[in-house]
Amino acid sequence: MLRTHKLGEADRIVTLLTRQHGKVRAVAKGVRRTASKFGARLEPFMVADVQFYEGRTLDVITQAESLGAYGVDISADYSSFTVANVMVETADKLSESEGSLQQYLLLVGGLRSLARREHGASSTLDSYLLRALALAGWAPSFEDCARCGGVGEHTAIVVQLGGNVCNSCAPPGSPRITHDTRALLGALLSGNWSVVDAASAAACGQASGIVAAYTQWHLERGLRSMPHVFRSVDGTTRTRGESVVPGESGIPDELVEPGASSVTPGVSTVAPGEPVTLSTPPSAAPGLLVPVTETARHRPELSRELAPS
Repeated sequence: MLRTHKLGEADRIVTLLTRQHGKVRAVAKGVRRTASKFGARLEPFMVADVQFYEGRTLDVITQAESLGAYGVDISADYSSFTVANVMVETADKLSESEGSLQQYLLLVGGLRSLARREHGASSTLDSYLLRALALAGWAPSFEDCARCGGVGEHTAIVVQLGGNVCNSCAPPGSPRITHDTRALLGALLSGNWSVVDAASAAACGQASGIVAAYTQWHLERGLRSMPHVFRSVDGTTRTRGESVVPGESGIPDELVEPGASSVTPGVSTVAPGEPVTLSTPPSAAPGLLVPVTETARHRPELSRELAPS
């Protein structure tokens, strides 16, 4: 269940992500009444087996059986709740009427991981966002140069070019990341959780900002739930919207733009709330917005680690 809207006095419009039919909008009649038999099974973050009656404009839900009651456990922890909202909003924007089993399994696995507290909520979100974009055809490159394919440990990061780029392809003033952050980003994409769980707070903060900027750039719009996500660095929890002194928690000064507050494509915020500028310089904008060279549309292994067992 991705989201719900009120309809009339007792009904709801439910938006679901299905295994075979992609995103479906259907009416659940009477579910807002206290005597409803399956109203609780149609709440966000729940996984259910749903039966529909096909209507002219909207389908009608006639039966629902719970398969994964993740909503209660996720809602009990605010950090997990905000992360889950970003995940379902991303799935809503990436999914259309065509079915995508890999996107479905990835989302269900991510919600299950949040409910079971298998990994940190922030790391689960970053891994989900990178994999969801990769399955949609926007796979980032954190090893070879995303533009020319040059091999090497590149430290320049440009989200518009698809990830790490070599010094020859990097526009002037491109942000630089540490080797630990580069390794963490690769681990988040591949599902190497031993590396992710052992990462430092500074590397996690840098990686989170890069993932947020990369996601919102390719979605071409901001995620409404993203500013509410909590990040914890050095034991301090802040939202993405809070200001912080540049360089705090090991985040390089060149990634921080003091005074920035909004989140737009090319501009992101890094935990714990640092505004991060990752936009392409004006001189490089016309010719450097090249497509990502690697696609993961036919790479089911990306959803392996987060797929339900």
